[in-house]
Amino acid sequence: MAYDESNVFAKVLRGEIPCHRIYEDEDTLAFLDIMPRSEGHALVITKEKARDLSDISPQALAKLMAVVQKLAPKIKEAVGADGVLIQQFNGAAAGQTVFHLHIHIIPRKEDEPLKPHAGKIDDQTKLAATAEKIRKKLAQG
Repeated sequence: MAYDESNVFAKVLRGEIPCHRIYEDEDTLAFLDIMPRSEGHALVITKEKARDLSDISPQALAKLMAVVQKLAPKIKEAVGADGVLIQQFNGAAAGQTVFHLHIHIIPRKEDEPLKPHAGKIDDQTKLAATAEKIRKKLAQG
């Protein structure tokens, strides 16, 4: 299947839809999931037009995963989590709902259950405050 330029993440990349950005470089963008499974749930997307894991170039995948590796511990620290879940879905049958390759960074706190995948949209003020905490942690190095 061809890449769909009208998917929500393509629109985010073009600035047509706002997001709570936490990190950006020439190859990737990271922002908070508006339907977070936990506080600090972030999405890291490639700027390459790739529907899923089978569409991305090895070079862009390496850059994407390097950003996930860089961000995950900082997000974990920023929200006071005990661990971090890294998730990636390929195809509708696997739970993928946006057909632009993306990696979920989901901070986990012991004894705190995850909210459902694609649950309800969180309060924008709360998301903005969480994004600011994460950006501050990233700025500390």
